[in-house]
Amino acid sequence: MATQIVMDRTGDTRHSFDANDLQELTKAEERFKELTKVGFTAATRSANGDVSVVRSFDPTAEETVFYPRLVGG
Repeated sequence: MATQIVMDRTGDTRHSFDANDLQELTKAEERFKELTKVGFTAATRSANGDVSVVRSFDPTAEETVFYPRLVGG
C-alpha cells in the first residue's frame, strides 16, 4: 500500500492507495497533479533514506510527502 501525505497548517492528511488498483492509482495521480498545480512540493524517500523532490507522479513510490510553499514575511 502506497501513501500520499499532505502537510498543511493543520497537520497532515494521509491517502493510501493500492498501486495495483487502476481506479485508486488514477485517483492518486490526479491528487498529485492537483496539489503540485496549486504550489505544493512533492518529495519521495528511497529505501536507503535519501529524499528527492519529484516533479511527476511515481506509482512505485511507497511514500510521497506534499508540503506547501513557504511564505516569508
